[in-house]
Amino acid sequence: MPVESLPEFTKAARQRWESIPAEIRQRLLANVWCGCCGHETTITNFGGSIKGSDLLLVGKCAECHGDVARVIEGA
Repeated sequence: MPVESLPEFTKAARQRWESIPAEIRQRLLANVWCGCCGHETTITNFGGSIKGSDLLLVGKCAECHGDVARVIEGA
C-alpha cells in the first residue's frame, strides 16, 4: 500500500525521519490510532516536526480522512 507524503517537515524532523530505516518507517505509518474510526489506520498526507526530543507526525486517516498524529519518542 503506497503512502502519500507532503514535504511539510522541518529540517530537524526530516533528518530524524530519514534516519529511521524504511521498513520501520512503513510500520510506524501503518500503526496510527484514529479516534474517529476507533481503530488502527495508516497516516497519509503527513508532515513532521520536533517537539521536545520527540518526532511528531501529523496527517490524515487513510479511511475517514480525519486528523491523526503519531509521536515517535526521541532518545
